[in-house]
Amino acid sequence: MQVNPRWAAHATIKLAVISNAIFYSCLSQAQQEEPSKTLEAVTVSADWLGPPTPKSAKKHPGARTVITSQEINESGARTVEDVLRTVPGVRVLDESGVGFLPNIGIRGLNPLRSEQALILVDGIPITLAPYGQTGLSLFPLTMNSVESIDVARGGVAVHYGPNNVGGVINFVTKRIPHETSMTLKETVSFFAGGNVLSDTYFRVGGFVNDRLGLQLQANVIGGNAARAHSKSEVNNLMLDSHWLVTDNSEVKMGIQYYSTHNELPGALTPKSYDQDRNQSTRPLDSFNGDTLRGNLTYNYFFDNGAEFSWTNFGHRSNREFKFGNSTDADIESTREMSAPREFLVYGSEPRLTFNIDGIVKQKISLGARYMREEVDYLVDSRDLMTVAYSVARDWRFENNAYAFYMSDTFTLLDNKLKITPGIRHERIELDYRNNLSGAQTNNPTSDWLPGLDIGYQATNEVFLFANTHKSMRPVQFTQITLAADLASEKAKNYEAGIRWAPTKNIDTTLTGFRLDFDNKLQFVNQLVGFQNLGKARHQGVETEFGWRPEQVKGLELVTAYTYVDTKQLSGEFIGNELPLAAHHQLSQRVNYRSGKWNWNVNGQYQSNSFSDGANSVDENATGSIGPIPAFAVFNAKVTYQTRLQGKKLTTSFGINNLFDKNYYFRGVDFSQGRMPSPRRSALMSLQIDI
Repeated sequence: MQVNPRWAAHATIKLAVISNAIFYSCLSQAQQEEPSKTLEAVTVSADWLGPPTPKSAKKHPGARTVITSQEINESGARTVEDVLRTVPGVRVLDESGVGFLPNIGIRGLNPLRSEQALILVDGIPITLAPYGQTGLSLFPLTMNSVESIDVARGGVAVHYGPNNVGGVINFVTKRIPHETSMTLKETVSFFAGGNVLSDTYFRVGGFVNDRLGLQLQANVIGGNAARAHSKSEVNNLMLDSHWLVTDNSEVKMGIQYYSTHNELPGALTPKSYDQDRNQSTRPLDSFNGDTLRGNLTYNYFFDNGAEFSWTNFGHRSNREFKFGNSTDADIESTREMSAPREFLVYGSEPRLTFNIDGIVKQKISLGARYMREEVDYLVDSRDLMTVAYSVARDWRFENNAYAFYMSDTFTLLDNKLKITPGIRHERIELDYRNNLSGAQTNNPTSDWLPGLDIGYQATNEVFLFANTHKSMRPVQFTQITLAADLASEKAKNYEAGIRWAPTKNIDTTLTGFRLDFDNKLQFVNQLVGFQNLGKARHQGVETEFGWRPEQVKGLELVTAYTYVDTKQLSGEFIGNELPLAAHHQLSQRVNYRSGKWNWNVNGQYQSNSFSDGANSVDENATGSIGPIPAFAVFNAKVTYQTRLQGKKLTTSFGINNLFDKNYYFRGVDFSQGRMPSPRRSALMSLQIDI
């Protein structure tokens, strides 16, 4: 489904304008006809994590951080990297410089393509193939549509399935407001050299009567970032509805179309980086992608407190990387290579939660999930001199995944102690066909994933927690092309911690964690392919401290520190550290609210790390191998809010990379070398809420 980017942008803007004239008018008229009513927000507690609020996070039996809408707005976060920077243990690498291809890692796990973290939007996986290809090579989300972010680190495998050894990050999109409202927002980023990136956002929504709510969001991003060859265009269109069918039931539905068309500046060799870090020596690199996604959830609330939820979702997606055939960015390529993928994925997940009252209170959750994945996988190339075209790979993958799970939360000691044992069973049937050779194979795998969570409110000020879970990452599509008898990667998660609030103005958290990998898949050679050889260990500690001094009203200081120690326990590099696993991570957020003004400074320090399993200390000529230096980066933003003729106006000015620090990581996929991170940029924003 390839769409002309200019047409998509114009269509999105036109639709937003039409909605302003028609949709908003209909909502207003309906509200005039209906008596004004205040509707109670419905939160489905059948979701084991509970509502994405800081209050809920404080009672979670594991490390969890909720970033609120207010915190997102105050920080001036434009990208996923900006907003997750202050979360303990989370590292984000942006390979595009624009923010549409974030790479997310948690607690020293490899962040490339976010392969070892489960990324959700409104509780639904956004990975193109959540079982067979966990790499997030298309990220169909823009920050303007996000209301809050829920980051649960540690084991949650029982309730959320595979590929969450690092935890779960759930992006919660903006809810439909009870009263009709509209938002217009324009953000412009200015980079050195005169490049400009614009971010236009429009939202309108509300309840047309006491039963039906509708909302439209449109976001268009376009322009150039700091580096050459970085022209980008992103279009995100979302339509949501919320139907209160009866006093006990509701239906929520969402449809999204997302497209992105981008030049990729790519990585640089050390020589080119030292000459000009903003240049690009990879003129053939680009990325295009689009997706049409839909979801429908039915919730029923029984009079006895039981809840039934049935979620259905699916998407049809395309994504394509184009790149030159030279891995040395200073050598001109002779061929243009392409890696297009087509995905068709759909799933269904019913879940029932009910309570048992007795001497010991119990909350039992039963659920199941079915997911179907179909992927067409091509690699082709074109000779730049002769224009000769060839196909190197033409693969077809199909996957059926079945899951069943249950948990039982026992509440003891006058509701102070909660113990939740649970178990999940996953069965995955993966099939592969080579359309060029006719070769076929399959790889059925299954596993039990037990878990145990304990939370204890020792006093009003002290909450203790501990958990252990078994996690898995299924065999990936490309891994069975050379072998068919592989088993899923497995890991055991252990976590224990304390939350202490000695006063109403101080919050502290201390968490210890350990991840033990077993059966990790490693590539041996072209003849052998992949084998289950790897054992590895991650362990460390996280601390977080928040202070709102009484002496200075409106001031808030939050500091977080994470220490990670990793070791390879088998294979050729036994005893070495794991790649891209920095030992130290420190983040700081200072926020001051005074009347109509808000001042915010936030930053992160990341210590150095290795780029490869061999722990190479000498950088090679292309820059693909070598240490990744430590860095510290700060952002600052000032915001002013006022009202004009009944409309809320919010203006802001910010500076990203306040001290103009140079830092980089190593390249992703075929673009090997030093990948420069953005230098200093300024952004201005104007938002009108009606």
